[in-house]
Amino acid sequence: MAKHFLPDLFGRSSSTDMFSTLQREIDRVFSDYSRGVPALGEFGKSGLSLKVNVAETDAAVEVTADIPGVDAKDIDVQLKDGVLTIKGEKKVETDEKKKDYHVVERSYGMFERSFTIPADVDASKVEATFDKGVLKVTLPKLPAAQAKTQKISVKSGA
Repeated sequence: MAKHFLPDLFGRSSSTDMFSTLQREIDRVFSDYSRGVPALGEFGKSGLSLKVNVAETDAAVEVTADIPGVDAKDIDVQLKDGVLTIKGEKKVETDEKKKDYHVVERSYGMFERSFTIPADVDASKVEATFDKGVLKVTLPKLPAAQAKTQKISVKSGA
């Protein structure tokens, strides 16, 4: 009886390589699938996942988070000892009655993310706004930090 072998990346053949390759591909497929699942509404080991963008301008550090389906009163933003924490709870319930069916869906979960902020941020002037499901936290820089930025020229050649 003939054995079938698949070559590995280096051209070697082994019957165990075939199963290792298959296992890696299965792991990759599930990993790729889970990356495409929306963050809020998905329950994980530690509750809901909060996806954020952090951007820095000359004047401030801006943290933006998409938090659809959450009320502003259910969001808690705190700055303590140089750590910005955004946490809250999502409570969604829909009740839909149609001709031949009745659907009730509920979604609950907690979320929390913390960030160490730069020391050159003016903690007394931090602002948070929430509009149409988007939280924006603006952490203004101290005047001395704004003046520190300096353009450095890049020279070509050896």
